[in-house]
Amino acid sequence: MTTYPLRRLRLRLGDEHREPVAIGLEPFELGGERYLPVPAQADAVFEVQRAVSGDVFRLAFSTRIHGPCMRCLQDAAVGVSVDAREYHASADGAPQDLRSEYVVDDELQLSQWARDSIAAALPDQILCRPDCAGLCPVCGKDLNDEPHTHEETVADPRWAALEALREE
Repeated sequence: MTTYPLRRLRLRLGDEHREPVAIGLEPFELGGERYLPVPAQADAVFEVQRAVSGDVFRLAFSTRIHGPCMRCLQDAAVGVSVDAREYHASADGAPQDLRSEYVVDDELQLSQWARDSIAAALPDQILCRPDCAGLCPVCGKDLNDEPHTHEETVADPRWAALEALREE
């Protein structure tokens, strides 16, 4: 887990600090499937700006996420660009919603922030290709390899009363 010690910053009001950092990226689960950032370490640009009432953090990097396609379960890779900002109020009595959850004991938890930022930047579906046909809902075969259809199956007789209502 990569952290950044905020105590070493000696910023005055209006000052900005910028430096490259290497962040360890952690795998995560999405929809019950495990996705891995590749490579496991990202070269990022980290910035801090001192404002009147706190600090504004910025983290920018790019990575690729590998894991199963959400339609056919084949290997999929998605490029992700992250440009995340976070605010942390410096006053002790500041409301909790103005304090960053990634600042713990004067250290900024870069790995957790990067992980959450990757998850927010992901597309709605991670696909092996844009036109992925997915799996057949009847037999489970990959429709990308074997496009096919099934004849309509006979409905369960227990649902016959509902079918009669639909026809009315």
